[in-house]
Amino acid sequence: MCRFRKGFPCVSLAIQRTRDFLFRPFSWGTYLKLGLVAIVTEGVGSHFQSSTHNDHSSGSGPVIQSLHDLPALWVAEGVAAVLLLIVISLWLAYLITRLRFAFFHCLTRNTREIRPGWHLYRPQASRFFWMNVAVGLCFVLLVAVVAAPFAAGFWQLFQQTQQSGHLNVWLLLSLVLPLIPILLLLALAAFLADVILRDCMMPHYALENATAGQAWSQVRARIQAEKRQFIVYALLRVALPIVAMAGVFMVLFVPGLAVAGAFAGILYGIHSTFADATGAAAVVGVLIQVFFGVVAFFFFALFSICVGGPVSTGIREFALIFYGGRYQTLGDMLYPPPPPAIEGTPHTS
Repeated sequence: MCRFRKGFPCVSLAIQRTRDFLFRPFSWGTYLKLGLVAIVTEGVGSHFQSSTHNDHSSGSGPVIQSLHDLPALWVAEGVAAVLLLIVISLWLAYLITRLRFAFFHCLTRNTREIRPGWHLYRPQASRFFWMNVAVGLCFVLLVAVVAAPFAAGFWQLFQQTQQSGHLNVWLLLSLVLPLIPILLLLALAAFLADVILRDCMMPHYALENATAGQAWSQVRARIQAEKRQFIVYALLRVALPIVAMAGVFMVLFVPGLAVAGAFAGILYGIHSTFADATGAAAVVGVLIQVFFGVVAFFFFALFSICVGGPVSTGIREFALIFYGGRYQTLGDMLYPPPPPAIEGTPHTS
């Protein structure tokens, strides 16, 4: 078994491998490319967040008393929008899965080329993607079963709000408060599933072309053998990104605030200058504001890649090193064992 099996020197090893991978030798183009891939595969690709916006009407709009009151056109448009969103989400998730395997290839082979891993692991990535889809569907069904007892209460709250124009706060609290521990448990289950799938099962898919059952049986055996180590690892997987980003925030808060303030001041000054302009002058003012807005977005994206790239790469290195200490094939790829000594060759002390 590889030499980093016992204990948790994985953090220092991950920092060392991240430094060597991204900065030795250093090239801005390669650094930004790998940083963007790391952010997509570890950040954007790992968590799909949705936001809801509540529209408060004055009570003059139509009041929906029942689902049967919904116009047929609304239903058709809603179904079409949901289906389109599902197709786009699945397509993006598939691309991100392929990119994860390509980045896995980069880190395990210590190469900076994305394309070889993108093509090499296409069959494994496709099977891993559909396995993730199956797990996701099971999780959605679990959420639906858990939410079903609360659905009638929220529908009643919606109807009352539509009729009276005022939100029943007490009814809302009676529905939301019991949901908080349930949501926390569901979030924990989703996180653990993500760790097991991506940190533990994915290497078996990539290196052994394993099936879901074969990968899970090996992962389960290792977890059962070292429960405490895996629990500590899961806690560190939560804590390390938070600590890393908090440290970066403390170091770069003042310079970042100064840069953001400078851009905000420039945009405000331009907006004030052209506030009363008309005709061609107004168009010029808008174009200048758009230009500086694009420049500000570019600097923000560049800053995010420069900061988030090493953090995301370090987290993936940490995951590979930890599981490589339990999975010899992966461990030997990260730290190849020395070649066996040839018989008769004198040994140097």
